[in-house]
Amino acid sequence: MLIRSFPAGAFGTNCYAVASGPGQECVVVDPGMDAVEPLARMLAEDGLKPVAVVLTHGHLDHTFSVLPVCDGYDIPAYLHPADSGMLADPARWHGPQLAPLISGVRLPDPSEVKSLDDGEVLSLAGVELTVRHAPGHTQGSVVFSLDLGEAPGLLAGDVLFAGSVGRVDLPGGSWHAMLRSLRDVVLPLDDETVVLPGHGPATTIGRERATNPYLAEAAAGEGPAPKGRGL
Repeated sequence: MLIRSFPAGAFGTNCYAVASGPGQECVVVDPGMDAVEPLARMLAEDGLKPVAVVLTHGHLDHTFSVLPVCDGYDIPAYLHPADSGMLADPARWHGPQLAPLISGVRLPDPSEVKSLDDGEVLSLAGVELTVRHAPGHTQGSVVFSLDLGEAPGLLAGDVLFAGSVGRVDLPGGSWHAMLRSLRDVVLPLDDETVVLPGHGPATTIGRERATNPYLAEAAAGEGPAPKGRGL
């Protein structure tokens, strides 16, 4: 398995390319702000050809470049339907403080974006991604499980970070939903699972189980809402 990534734009959103190896087709994950040119350079380094964009959720720092990437490579995008409203009306879901970023941004028509369903297995570019609905950061947040060869992997979006979890104070966020997602989706994963988050460095489930206070709160079924990370 070949995983490449770079931090995109002012929010440092991790944009990933996932492929079976160099010179192969790939899946692009979360092309955020100002991602088009660095993505093209990253793909060229390994001779990768994108066949789809998959989105962990609908926040603008993860979807900003989805339209030019999809149009440029003539490929589809995938998003959980609970977050399609973020494409149709981004201002409503991101708040007035982000209005300067949203002005003039073109996003795909949600009717042209393919839906992600909980438990679905996407077979794309020789890679199998298992979709798990994990609301909390947004109503339509998902994580993708995959086999990295030597260990399981998790493309975690803004659900789980090294030492933290996604913020829940934006429209559509819910700490109670986040606790359920951490308990039911994240905590059952093997300790060896490599977590590839939407922001910041990679980690493992075992490391987070031992040190992440929010996972401890989820295991206990209680705890105050975090400030968290993400847009």
